[in-house]
Amino acid sequence: MAVSTSKIQLSGLARKLVIDGLLGEDSAQQAFQGALKEKIPFVSYLVANNLVPGKKIALSAAQEFGVPLLDINAIELDKDITKLVKEDLIKKHHALPIFKRGKRLFVAVSDPTNLQALDEIKFAVGMGTDAILVEEDKLAKSIDNALDAAGGSLMDSMEDDGLENLDGLETVDETADKPQDDGEVDDAPVVRFVNKVLLDAIKRGASDLHFEPYEKFFRVRFRVDGVLEEITKPPLSLSMKIAARIKVMSRLDVSERRVPQDGRIKLKLSKDKAIDFRVSTCPTLFGEKAVLRILDSSAAKLQIDMLGYEDFQKELFLKNLHKPYGMFLVTGPTGSGKTVSLYAGINILNQTDVNISTAEDPVEINLPGVNQVQVDERTGMTFPKALKAFLRQDPDIILVGEIRDYDTGSIAVKAAQTGHMVMSTLHTNDGPQTLTRLQDMGIQAFAVATTINLITGQRLCRRLHPDYKVSIDMPKDAMLKEGFPEEWVNAGISIFGPGEGSDCPSGYKGRAGIYQVMPITDAMKRLIIEGANAVQLADQARSEGIWDLRASGLKKVKDGITSLAEVNRVTIE
Repeated sequence: MAVSTSKIQLSGLARKLVIDGLLGEDSAQQAFQGALKEKIPFVSYLVANNLVPGKKIALSAAQEFGVPLLDINAIELDKDITKLVKEDLIKKHHALPIFKRGKRLFVAVSDPTNLQALDEIKFAVGMGTDAILVEEDKLAKSIDNALDAAGGSLMDSMEDDGLENLDGLETVDETADKPQDDGEVDDAPVVRFVNKVLLDAIKRGASDLHFEPYEKFFRVRFRVDGVLEEITKPPLSLSMKIAARIKVMSRLDVSERRVPQDGRIKLKLSKDKAIDFRVSTCPTLFGEKAVLRILDSSAAKLQIDMLGYEDFQKELFLKNLHKPYGMFLVTGPTGSGKTVSLYAGINILNQTDVNISTAEDPVEINLPGVNQVQVDERTGMTFPKALKAFLRQDPDIILVGEIRDYDTGSIAVKAAQTGHMVMSTLHTNDGPQTLTRLQDMGIQAFAVATTINLITGQRLCRRLHPDYKVSIDMPKDAMLKEGFPEEWVNAGISIFGPGEGSDCPSGYKGRAGIYQVMPITDAMKRLIIEGANAVQLADQARSEGIWDLRASGLKKVKDGITSLAEVNRVTIE
């Protein structure tokens, strides 16, 4: 239904926020229209779009309407009370029953003027309702936690048969011609448990899920913001059934437990939304370990300004990206954001007058306008074979998912020498080590020196939560020892660390990139041809003013983006 763009007469909470100066009238109008369009509460829209903090909204509403204000994090929710109201009604009105006194039910809301919510809940439960005002962000988190608890914990889902709502999840079969034996996993609680773990991982913003069998226990871990944390320990006896269920969902051979397998799951959450998982299984001493990587399609739309490059690094990145030929390499360990950086570059280059072909293993994200090839060793579609095919199809830009061996590296170098731009990744620590690694593969020093335009080394570190970071006193000599430049220390810099918050116990939220952007200058080329080692190449880069990963990380600490502990975790002290 189209939302009218004509002005609405503001009333209730919206009018109060305008009067208090927390929101401009035009902004309030736009927010009201936006909330209607997205079909979410007005207060939820304000907080989600960082227009007004939830705490200020709650204080203003409490003063205006005389509704008691409660810190919901200070009380323990009773899931029996939550169950009095159906889940769809809680979600519809963003209202949570929190306790009962006699025949009256007290309901947590972030907008006390939402009388429709109280009336519908009153009708549904057959008792009187009173509003309790709660900050929007805290309420949203409490609703998620309460609904999870009401539906059963992860462990309960192994024993309880009350998770029928999870049966609605579908896995989209993209290889329907491949036969599967579902007999080994014809177990509803296991199916529901795996579905619930996948949903929880998506809600928590995890990047990876690890299902790990050991001699005396079985555990599930999520990697959130780059750090693994244990989520649950299902019974060890179910480890084989859980592994089999994951293999069925990803169209792998359930009967084969002796060799690693790779697959993919497309989990359909609704009619319009699906999430992709990359699946890898590996036989271990006590069973099969399965690791699922959540593939975030939004990464393909990230702009370079969002990746966290310093201004001079971004300038070097763009200058070398637009060269007509040569090699553009991104390096770092698994999970350091290499693919995101490459896709950001491809998005810039992806124009109608350019022919771009990629060979990836696997193809993580669909890029419209780019010819993407899935590498599959089993069918013989290897990186070298894909590259040879590309060179016969008039390419302008070739992206190789990873240079793993001499054959791939040799063909990539030859493509760069014959007028093509080649973009790729390597699993090396930084720029100088990339140059020596290619030579270790067998590629001649002259070819390395004359084809590579730029190498970007990178890491990801956790961002400090802006609301909870705390200042840390650090002596000047300690700062100098950590590597901070003397001019920064003498000028006076503030160093921050993580503080604990009710909705962010770790003090970190999200991740930031740390980069070494190293162009191959004429002086660097001469050193490569002369057979210089990685230490000598690093010294040359430093003399040219190129920041290494450590220097880039310390700048992020100086800017208050991350903590020194995080930089120490991902770089060499």
